Amino acid sequence: MTMDVLRIYVGGTWIAPSGDATMPITDPATEERIGTVALASPADVDHAVNAATEAFRSFGTWSKAERLALLRRIRALTAERIKDLAQAMSREMGAPITMAREMQAEAGVGHADGFIEALEAQEESWTLSNGDTLLREPIGPAGLITPWNWPINQIALKVLPALATGCPAILKPSEYTPLSAAIYAEILHEAGVPPGAFALINGTGPVVGDALARHPGLAMVSFTGSTRAGISVSKSAADSVKRVTLELGGKSPNLVFADCGPDLETRVRASVAECFLNSGQSCDAPTRLVVERACYDDVVEIARMAAEETRIGDPRAEGDHIGPLFDRLQWDRVQERIAQGIAEGARLVAGGPGRPEGINRGWYARPTIFADVRNDMTIAREEIFGPVLSILAACDEEDAIAIANDTLYGLAAYIQTGDPERARRVAARLRAGAVHVNGGGLGCGTPFGGYKASGNGREGGTMGLEDYQEVKSLHFG
Repeated sequence: MTMDVLRIYVGGTWIAPSGDATMPITDPATEERIGTVALASPADVDHAVNAATEAFRSFGTWSKAERLALLRRIRALTAERIKDLAQAMSREMGAPITMAREMQAEAGVGHADGFIEALEAQEESWTLSNGDTLLREPIGPAGLITPWNWPINQIALKVLPALATGCPAILKPSEYTPLSAAIYAEILHEAGVPPGAFALINGTGPVVGDALARHPGLAMVSFTGSTRAGISVSKSAADSVKRVTLELGGKSPNLVFADCGPDLETRVRASVAECFLNSGQSCDAPTRLVVERACYDDVVEIARMAAEETRIGDPRAEGDHIGPLFDRLQWDRVQERIAQGIAEGARLVAGGPGRPEGINRGWYARPTIFADVRNDMTIAREEIFGPVLSILAACDEEDAIAIANDTLYGLAAYIQTGDPERARRVAARLRAGAVHVNGGGLGCGTPFGGYKASGNGREGGTMGLEDYQEVKSLHFG
C-alpha cells in the first residue's frame, strides 16, 4: 500500500492539486514519516463544486432504486476492503489493528446497512389530510468535513446519506488521516458513483475547510470536530445561508449508582474501558464518572485497578490493548491537562504525566485516573481527548443529575444501575443526545448527535438522510 496521497479526486478522476503544498504523514507509534499528502487550495474547491453542480443535474434525479443499488455496491466493496482500511487507520492514527478492523473499518459496512434500511423505508412523497402533497428532494451539493479520530466512521456517516439522497458530496477528510480516505474514494469510484458526484480534497481546515463552508455553490456543509472549529464553520457558512450540521465535542457524564450491587465491578471496569477506547480519542467518551457517595470508595479502587491493568502496545499487534495518541500535538495537550488536574488538587490514583514505563518513543499516554474531582476543575470542564478519567462524588440521584448536566456539552451520557425504573427516570432528565444504560451500545441506523455545544442535526438512519433533503409542498386546485 502506497503511503503517499499526492492526488485529489475530482470529476471522476485522480488529478494533481493546483498548488504544491504538502505535509508529512507520520506513524504515531514510531514518530516516523511514512508518506506525504498533497494539500489542495480554494481553486481545487471551486473545481470540485463546479463538477458537483454539473453532476447534480442528473444525479439529483436518480430514482430510489438506482440509489439503493449504488449503496449496495458500496457496501459490498467496503466489506471486501476492510483489511486495507484497517491497516491504513492503524498506520496513520495509531488504532490497534484488531480495533481498527472490528470497529473503525467495520463501521463503513454497518452504516451502509443502516442507510440502506432507512432509504428503503423512507417515503419520498405523501399526502396530508388536507389534500396537499409533500415531496422529499435532495438539498444539493454538500461539503463534508471529517476528523482524524474515527476516520471511516465519520466519512460513511456523511458520504453515504449524501449519495443516498442524490446529493453530490465533496469530502475534506482530516489531513492527518488521508490514507483511509483515499481507499474509500477508490471504493466509491469502483462502485460507480458518477463523475462529479463525489470529490476527495485533502487540505487543511483554515484553507480547504473554510473554502467549503463559504462556497456559495454548496447547499449545505456537514462538519465533525471540535466545538471551536464548528463555530468557525457556522460563521463562514452564514453569508451564503446554507444548511449547517455539526457534530462537535463532548464531556460525557457516566452516573454510577450503588444499586449496581454485585455487578458494580463489572460495570465500573467496562466504564473505564469505554473511556479509554481509541486511546480516549472519542467525542462521546464517558470521561466524567459521577459516583453515588455510598459506593464511591469502592468505585475509585476498581477504577484504579482497571487503569493499571490496561494494556498499551504496538498498533500492529492483535489484541485489546490501546495504542498511542495520534500525534505530538495531541500528546502535549493531554500532558497539559494531566498537569492541570494535579495543580488544581485532584487526587491522582493511576497513571499521570509522561509515557508509560518502558516506552521511549511514540505518542503513548499513561491511562490516568483522577479522584476527588470537582465539577469546576479544568479536567471536568474541558474535553481532553486522551485516556484520562475524572471521578466525581454525588450525594444522591438528584445531585448526580445536576453534576451530569452542569456542562457546556450534551453529546452522550451513561448510567450504571441495577434499577430499570431509575435508569428511565434519570435518562429522561439528562440533557444529552444519547444515553447508554449498563453498557448498551449505539446501533447503526440510530441517529447520533448532541445537545448544546455538542452540535446540531443527527447522523445515521432516517434522520441522517433528512439532513440532506428539502421538503416541497404541492397544492392542486
